[in-house]
Amino acid sequence: MNPKISDFGMARLFRGDHGEGNTKRVVGTYGYMSPEYAMDGIFSVKSDVFSFGVLVLEIVSGKKNRGVYRSHANMNLLAHAWMLWKEGNALELLDVSMGYSSPISEVMRCIQTGLLCVQERVEDRPTMSSVVMMLSSETVVLPQPRKPGFYNGGNLFQQDWLTDRIQESSCSQNEITMTIIEAR
Repeated sequence: MNPKISDFGMARLFRGDHGEGNTKRVVGTYGYMSPEYAMDGIFSVKSDVFSFGVLVLEIVSGKKNRGVYRSHANMNLLAHAWMLWKEGNALELLDVSMGYSSPISEVMRCIQTGLLCVQERVEDRPTMSSVVMMLSSETVVLPQPRKPGFYNGGNLFQQDWLTDRIQESSCSQNEITMTIIEAR
């Protein structure tokens, strides 16, 4: 669980003077990609906010996004956090190894901010400057989060869709180079 922040060469795909755009090639790690980028190749500064939110929820929980949570075979960390939030049990997300060494208000603020970052609709996600304010100030009132991306009533990020998407994007633009993706 040592996250490394890296662009994996993605910065070369996007021009620095654009706030958003569209690409024919989807690259990156699927568990951290925003829904609009993973499905349609549309990226913006809010795509990074989504990725950051996933990372925040992983840090708080000590779990990876691509696990199976509860009895739902397709429930990832985002859905698990959302279900706990809706039930009023968000503190159950906290990594047991952390215990309650951190103030509960700070943990809840991190969970709520993480959920705000991974909201399905781009326009509902905060900007990174707002995220910094949310995490650093106890006086900022946080809005209630809405359902996260890749959430569909417990059936999240269908494996069939992922497999099809990977197969579609396995060839390079000239269709000569092929990447075979295998699980570790």
